[in-house]
Amino acid sequence: MLTETKVPKNKKQEIIIPEKTLLKAYQLMTTARAMSDLYEERSAITAKYVHAASRGHEAVQLALGLQLKPQDYLSAYYRDDSILLGIGMKPFELMLQLLAKRDDPFSGGRTYYCHPSLKRDDMPKIPHQSSATGMQAIPTTGIAMGVQYLEKQNISPYKGTDKPVVICSMGDAAVTEGEVSEAFQMAVLHQYPIIYFIQDNEWDISANAKETRAMNAAEYAKGFKGLEVRSIEGNNFFESYKTLYEVIQIVRKERRPFLIHAKVPLLGHHTSGVRKEWYRDDMADALKKDPLPIFKKQLIDLGFDENILEDIELLSKKTVLADFEKALASEDPRPEDLFTHDFAPTPITEETGERSPEGKEPTVMVDCALFAVKELMAKHPECLLYGQDVGGRLGGVFREAATLAKTFGDDRVFNTPIEEAYIIGSTVGMSAVGCKPIVEVQFADYIWPGLNQLFTEVSRSCYLSNGKYPVSCIIRVPIGAYGSGGPYHSSSVESVLANIKGIKIAYPSTGADLKGLIKSAYYDPNPVIIFEHKGLYWSKIKGTEEAKTIEPDENYVIPFGKSRMVQEINPNDSRLSTMTVITYGMGVYWAKNASKQFPGQIEIIDLRTIYPIDEEAIFNSVNKHNKCLIVTEEPIFNTFAQSLAGRIQRECFQYLDAPIFVIGSENMPAVPLNSLLEQTMLPNAEKVAKMMKELLEY
Repeated sequence: MLTETKVPKNKKQEIIIPEKTLLKAYQLMTTARAMSDLYEERSAITAKYVHAASRGHEAVQLALGLQLKPQDYLSAYYRDDSILLGIGMKPFELMLQLLAKRDDPFSGGRTYYCHPSLKRDDMPKIPHQSSATGMQAIPTTGIAMGVQYLEKQNISPYKGTDKPVVICSMGDAAVTEGEVSEAFQMAVLHQYPIIYFIQDNEWDISANAKETRAMNAAEYAKGFKGLEVRSIEGNNFFESYKTLYEVIQIVRKERRPFLIHAKVPLLGHHTSGVRKEWYRDDMADALKKDPLPIFKKQLIDLGFDENILEDIELLSKKTVLADFEKALASEDPRPEDLFTHDFAPTPITEETGERSPEGKEPTVMVDCALFAVKELMAKHPECLLYGQDVGGRLGGVFREAATLAKTFGDDRVFNTPIEEAYIIGSTVGMSAVGCKPIVEVQFADYIWPGLNQLFTEVSRSCYLSNGKYPVSCIIRVPIGAYGSGGPYHSSSVESVLANIKGIKIAYPSTGADLKGLIKSAYYDPNPVIIFEHKGLYWSKIKGTEEAKTIEPDENYVIPFGKSRMVQEINPNDSRLSTMTVITYGMGVYWAKNASKQFPGQIEIIDLRTIYPIDEEAIFNSVNKHNKCLIVTEEPIFNTFAQSLAGRIQRECFQYLDAPIFVIGSENMPAVPLNSLLEQTMLPNAEKVAKMMKELLEY
């Protein structure tokens, strides 16, 4: 029905869309419209869980979805059900998520409609993303970063010329989110093979474009040198398909970023919970831009039989209704399903390898970490390290990455901009493509901009993708007060992170433990935070000499959730009061030095990992000694330490001879710069000994 258009020499050849593709697009467009119609008609059922639909966006979404291939990666946002139909998903499958059914292929009933995660051989891969608008830009750019890395290392599974393209779909209003600029910056800096697919309907819930932006996405993107932009009328299937075809082919070959800005009408509600009639006064104009009648007329003008098109529409409605009834009858999740996929199983369940090989001199903690990462990178080409100032010039502000860039090259060890959100959130995408990122946040005080990504994307990916996409990464975080670091380099933040479910947290106090936990974290398929106390890195502080240990061998690993007995005692005189100290990090040395005043009376347990935690060892020790002191560096109110005290009290109440004591820093907003004020705020061996005495005499 379509004939090739002749064009003059040196002009771009017209892209011909096959008849089969046009009919497929019409069938899927009428399917998407039948779905949104049905959802509205049956709103008493469908509105139980909040959903959005692609009504008005169908043309450009199908133009994209029909051109994606199994090797591609897609980040689809909550209005993208037409993209999902375009890649091959069935209405029934989407409805299983709409109704939060057990067989929902994305999340098993855990997350909203059109929040997909997919891992099928015959379709584009869709790692999990949240519905936080704009936040998907960082994890998805991380996918493109990983794709590029694998290609540069010549370990990509795709060896041909038809290389993967990464699609990051967003609404235009989401581009105002600050994290989007972090993603754009990295994409243009390193020229990642990504297409930012922006659908602009000029609405951000009830706020319109005039209220919320000074420029649209295409205008904004011009500030990012190296990000090529195309603007299209997204309600025109032909224009959308041809532009996307051109851009996708360029990205497959030239491996550089693009932004597509598609103007589309929003013809449905923002979501089922925020209805258009509450605030929209532009619906008459929006309906004039409806892509479905426009596409139908274009097809008829090209010679397609109108009766055939109407038959397709009737069949779409029939299919959608049948799928809806089938989905309604499907099984709901079972109560026990709640407790699956919080973490992927780890292969590290026992301490193995040699902790203290013969013939070695003690090694400072920072070097034990350096050697652990060096061994991992030498063995695993998918392993890489990035963060601020970790590259070849410096190797980290604490020299914790010294020599790594010189050993493995700038493609494997490199600096990032000052973008904590990107450093953390990009691990989602890197992990999804098979990379194993080790990233660094320069100081614990700087982790706050990254918490958005850590909480919403990193920690929830395994659970909300029903186990398909655990995020396998190591996030190294120097922590704690040391040498008058002042209010922006001295914070303890473990309690905040301990409240984020879905991540594991280590806080070692010796070089051997740090190396063993880094190795364990690498082979763990889940996200791991490793807190590394700056004051223990070189054992320069008096009383911390035991942080310097024999470096374990290459195969040494420590399972998470297994504490270390620092100092064990067995009461042999019933008249002598004893107690147990539960601590971690610098607290180990405050407790160890304080205990010298009470020989034979103090047992000390080093947690080593904050989550999971070794409850068995803790409870056994408390039950044996009947008194417990918890030592932390944090100000104690509302903390992990106080929470632990509550757990011990509940489990060990009948054995306790005294309240559980907790000692930490003074309850002040920040660690002061002045050394005397810093000393006054922090715990030390003398303060711990005073509390030990009080508890022993209780």
